[in-house]
Formats: sequence, C-alpha cells, structure tokens
Amino acid sequence: MQRRSALAALGIGLTVALAAAALWWWHDRPLNVVLISPERGSAVELVYATGFVEPLAPVVISSRMTAPVAQVLVDEGDRVHRGDALLILDDRDLRGSLDEVRAHAAQAILAEARAQTLYRQGWITRAAFDLAAANGRAARAATEGARARLDQAVIRSTIEGIVTRRDVEAGNLATPGQILMTIGDPSRVRITATVDERDIGRISSGQLAWISNDSWGDHRVAARVSALTPSGDPDQRAFRVRLSPGGRLLPIGMSVEVNIVTRQRDHALLLPTSAVAGTFAWISRAGRATRRRLLLGIIGSDKVEIIDGLEADDRVIDRPPPELTEGRRLRAAR
Repeated sequence: MQRRSALAALGIGLTVALAAAALWWWHDRPLNVVLISPERGSAVELVYATGFVEPLAPVVISSRMTAPVAQVLVDEGDRVHRGDALLILDDRDLRGSLDEVRAHAAQAILAEARAQTLYRQGWITRAAFDLAAANGRAARAATEGARARLDQAVIRSTIEGIVTRRDVEAGNLATPGQILMTIGDPSRVRITATVDERDIGRISSGQLAWISNDSWGDHRVAARVSALTPSGDPDQRAFRVRLSPGGRLLPIGMSVEVNIVTRQRDHALLLPTSAVAGTFAWISRAGRATRRRLLLGIIGSDKVEIIDGLEADDRVIDRPPPELTEGRRLRAAR
C-alpha cells in the first residue's frame, strides 16, 4: 500500500516537473523577430502644405468707363502681346460725342483764324483776339479728350503673357474697378502655399522646398521660400507662404504639394519609425531582448534621427511584436 502511494506521488511529481518545464520552455521559447542595423544618412524635417502656381505680378484688366461690352476677343489660356486688343466696348455714344465736339471745334477754330486776321488788320482789340484764341485751344483740347475716350473703348493688354482668368462676356456692363480679366507672365510665377499656423514658426525665407504634382510621377521641382504673409487667416487657421520655383516652367493655376525643409542634418544615425515606440527601441543583446531609451532628434515621416542611446553596430528589432518582454530569447527571422 505504501509502495503504491510512493509511486503515485512520484508520478504526480514528474507530471508537475514536466508541466513546469513545458511552461518554462513556452515562455522562454525563441521569438522570431526582424533585426536591422541603424544607418547613416540625412535627417530631414519637413513642413507639408498645399499650394498653387500663380503669376508673380498678375495684371488686372478693367474698364475706365461704364459701357456695355460689345466683343470679347480672347479667352482663358490665350497668349497676348503688349498692345493687343482684349475687349471692345460699345462706342456708339462716344462716337456721337466726338462728332459733336468736332463740329463745335471747327466753328471755334474758324472763329480763331478770323479773329487773328481782324486783329492784325486792327479791327478788333487784343482782348477779343485772346478770347477767340482761348476758345480755339479749348475746342482742340475737347476734341483730343473725346478721341481719347473713344480709344478707351478698346481695352488692350499692357504686358505679354497669358489670360489666366476671364470674368466677362459680350453684353455685360463694364464699370470702372470691375475685374474683367487677369493676365500673367508664365515665365515669372510663384507658388502660394497654405501652411498650418502650428507650423508657421518653423518657416523662414530662404528655406529649401520640394514641389510635386501627381502628373509628374516621382519628379520634384526645387523651390525657395521667398516671403511669408504678415497676417494669417483666422478661419483656416493658416498662413500663406510664397515660394520661388526654379529650373522649370510651371503652368499657371496648377495645384501642387509642397514640402518645406525646416531642418536637415547630414551623416545622422537613423532608424525607421517602425522600430521606435515613443522614445524606446528593442535591442538584441546576446540573443535576448533589451529595452533601450533613446534621445531622438529630427523625426521624419519614415526615419528618426537617434542622438543618443544607440550605437552604429547595435542590432535593433524592427516592428517589435506585442509579446516581446525584457530578456526574451530571440531568433532572427530570415
């Protein structure tokens, strides 16, 4: 009986020992992880924004007088030269006024010539001659003024460029100050980007920026920050930043993505952001996991600069699994 009890106790003990060994093995089994090494490269801090291409000095076309629009001679996208006619206003009233002024002017000029002859012959006084001469000069000035007003019925371009916007149709009433068209020089453009007010403190003139558009694929255009608007938009909680592109003609009106380089350090020690959790990373030491606190520098979209806490020859666990614990045995995944 005692022998059976001893055997039963021994069996239970072996079972417990085997279970404990299995549990220990389970907890200490090697965990498959991906090990990477830090790399040297440029750490870049970027401010992202969206913007659009616009003329550096757009010219607004408007009328100097109130008149119906008779003809619109250009459309958006048309190239124009200095002096080209853009719009023709209804000039019937102006032509009538010019004819009337010319008729009065002809009488005044004829009276001036007659007075001059009579004054030379001594038939009228100097005052009468001066009055006739003044009326003649006034009549000639009135004629020139009426002719100039008639010329204003043809609205012409003052620069060479492209019609970037047209806000008028034949039959509309043009009034002074009303914007009818906008013309810009495609060889002199700038980019206006909208930057979140939380990032504007990191922007300054002269900073490098990279401009991209989906239609360009992987190609980027370099630009420089040229100016910051002194006041922001409280509704959008944003500021406008002007950039000067270089090396490529950009279509006026094109929307672009802007990445402004606010900080850059070369030959920095870098880790992928996937290997960093907060300010910590997991290191493989002698085949076991060790949690390491890091001092971070520039944090980019896919890379993080490591200032302290990591050596160039350390092996770092990329995308550490959630079951990873301090001292856990590791196996490098292949």
